Amino acid sequence: MIQLSILKITEYGPWTLTLGSDREHELQMLQASLYKQVQKLFSEKNCLAFLNRSDEFFVVSNGLTLDDHIEIQKTLEGLFEVHLTISIGFGDSPFEANLKAYDGRKNNIILNKEHNIFGFIDDKSELNVSIMHLDVDDLKSKRKDTSPYEISAIIFDLYSKITKYFIPKNSLTFFMGGDNYMVVASNEAKNSVQSFIDMIKNDYNISLNCGIGNAYTSRDAVKLATKSLDTIRDIRDSGKPKPDVYEL
Repeated sequence: MIQLSILKITEYGPWTLTLGSDREHELQMLQASLYKQVQKLFSEKNCLAFLNRSDEFFVVSNGLTLDDHIEIQKTLEGLFEVHLTISIGFGDSPFEANLKAYDGRKNNIILNKEHNIFGFIDDKSELNVSIMHLDVDDLKSKRKDTSPYEISAIIFDLYSKITKYFIPKNSLTFFMGGDNYMVVASNEAKNSVQSFIDMIKNDYNISLNCGIGNAYTSRDAVKLATKSLDTIRDIRDSGKPKPDVYEL
């Protein structure tokens, strides 16, 4: 069972129009500042926030109560002139938790009206999260004869492929910058990641590494996933045969 919280800026489109045409630089700074604060506040509670379309954030919020969400919402409301809604859901898989949060917002299931918090919290189930941290193996060598913009095109095309592959496996993929991706994963996703890596290598000549972490909270799971990824690199650099997948 996993708990997911989705934060979205309220009435963002109409608000941006009040800034006039020369607004894009202001919006980019706002989005960056907001992401920084969201990440800071949730990481302090042992969670991790994932950026989604810049005006929306996904947080694996295992262990967080309604009061925790209210506390974070109060802080954000005091720092920014824009407002956010928070939709909370839980499920046996990450994608199901996403649907539950969406259902709570769509059907106006109010958890706290004053601070625009909707959805469902289940404090009785045992929570657990699995995170897969993927990166491109030896991207540095591709930079020798491929321009930075072409590298970016490869990275974003790969992001699309990872996303489309793992949605049917009830998992959520996020681009983390550079050549790094994280998948909030179901058991089916973990069991099929080697097949995905093999497919990408055979069809596109791109080699991937995947570190997997499992824990009660998302921050701990990500720590273990990154440690797993570092272990793969250490094995590679030692000259031993490198595994594509390593799990803690």
